[in-house]
Amino acid sequence: MAGSYFLTTAIDYVNSAPHLGHAYEKVLADFFARHQRSLEHDVLFLTGVDEHGQKVQQSAQREGIEPQAFVDQISPRFQQLHESLGVASSHFVRTTDPHHKAVVRDWLQKLHDKGEIFFQEHEGYYSVRQEQFVTEKDKVDGQWPEIFGEVIETKEPNYYFRLEPYRERLLKFIEENPEWIIPAFRRKELLGALAEPLGDLCISRPKSRLTWGIPLPFNEAYVTYVWFDALVNYYSFASVKGSLRWPPDLQIIGKDILIPAHGVYWPIMLFALGLELPKHLLVHGFWTNSGTKISKSNAKSLIDPVPYVEKFGPDALRYFVLREMVLGQDADFSDERFETRYTGDLGKKLGNLVQRALSMINSYRAGVIPSYDGFHLTDADAALRSDTVVEDYKRAVEQLAPHLALQTVWEFVAQANQYVEETAPFKLAKDPAQSKRLDVILALLAETLRRLSILVQAALPFTAEKIRAQLQLPSGPARLEEALFGNSLRGHTVGKPKVIFPPIEENPTSGA
Repeated sequence: MAGSYFLTTAIDYVNSAPHLGHAYEKVLADFFARHQRSLEHDVLFLTGVDEHGQKVQQSAQREGIEPQAFVDQISPRFQQLHESLGVASSHFVRTTDPHHKAVVRDWLQKLHDKGEIFFQEHEGYYSVRQEQFVTEKDKVDGQWPEIFGEVIETKEPNYYFRLEPYRERLLKFIEENPEWIIPAFRRKELLGALAEPLGDLCISRPKSRLTWGIPLPFNEAYVTYVWFDALVNYYSFASVKGSLRWPPDLQIIGKDILIPAHGVYWPIMLFALGLELPKHLLVHGFWTNSGTKISKSNAKSLIDPVPYVEKFGPDALRYFVLREMVLGQDADFSDERFETRYTGDLGKKLGNLVQRALSMINSYRAGVIPSYDGFHLTDADAALRSDTVVEDYKRAVEQLAPHLALQTVWEFVAQANQYVEETAPFKLAKDPAQSKRLDVILALLAETLRRLSILVQAALPFTAEKIRAQLQLPSGPARLEEALFGNSLRGHTVGKPKVIFPPIEENPTSGA
């Protein structure tokens, strides 16, 4: 292996079933993980679910079952979605894991021993949805934002973690590491949030109000605040064969949990424990449903990814979400947009190219990829022999821009389709005098399919395997450098073409 790479996603709260936003973030992380593996890096990729907290306890009570039984029912649905989408994580995190609980308690004890945690009575406002205390400054135009849901007044004693002593250190770190948060405008938002003094973080809930959580090691009458518990997962599962791998190279989160959870609480927790901060926080936007914000509080807005995976296959959904969302910005999902991508990019462009090329090799050369000599090359062949696509693709991924990486690949697909139209092998096949020229064209098309099977493997792993199977090549994944132009297929026998993306016969069942 050339090196190692460690990336994480946020862990999903299991008080309800997974939706498109959950699927997107995991596919995004899987794309980067697969890319790093193609560079021969040893990848640790963590994702999973957050199983404690008040909302889970309430959901279990509504079902009339114990919280553990509830999460044992719901968590597998998230894991099954990951598997159906080809999300190849190293470990599926569950915060009810005994090892995780032990690490949380160890962190709490260390912070308590250092004097970073103290006990006091607090009176103020509490957001039931966010499971956190809020203040008047959190209001917008005198109203509590929708993200807080129901806000109640409460008074109770709790344990608090000191944040303000670390504010200046965090500000300095952000200023000295301008690429810590991606995209840059999210960094500006965090700096704005840190401009004012920080209140202390309440890291406990009394068991009289909440029993479903990890008990504090220094007072068993309290359980751990769900965010403190959840954030520790990045560390508690960060081991490979018993060896800790730290810090993460990339942590992927949604824009709603940058401030304060990952941009304030998380780095200060690490500072207080003497641990390095993650190298990068990648903050993505939200999905809307035909222009309507997707929200658990609005059931009609939710998009269930499962029907799309079942009807069109996992790669259709993977391609859509990776191609449509510009990282950091919001993106819109609709059946019309999905069908356009599926029919155009996947069916008519990539799928058609694979079928045409293999059909011609079977028809004109009995399925054997011909050899060719340089005397019959022309300027028309230059685009398919160029390695620019590999360089541009790699550069886009390094810039954390999957949409640009896929745009580059599909420009290459378009060049190949245009090449077929301009060189017209179906006409040359009728003229024996053009046999040598036809050999060049068929060989270059076969080589293009081989290269595409590597260039699409991070985004469309199932499609990559189908292309390789039809070429009768060993299954992948392959190293990215193998996507460079070569002549390894001369004399190789290919299989019969099969449709990769069947045409749409009826409209998909909308998740809306």
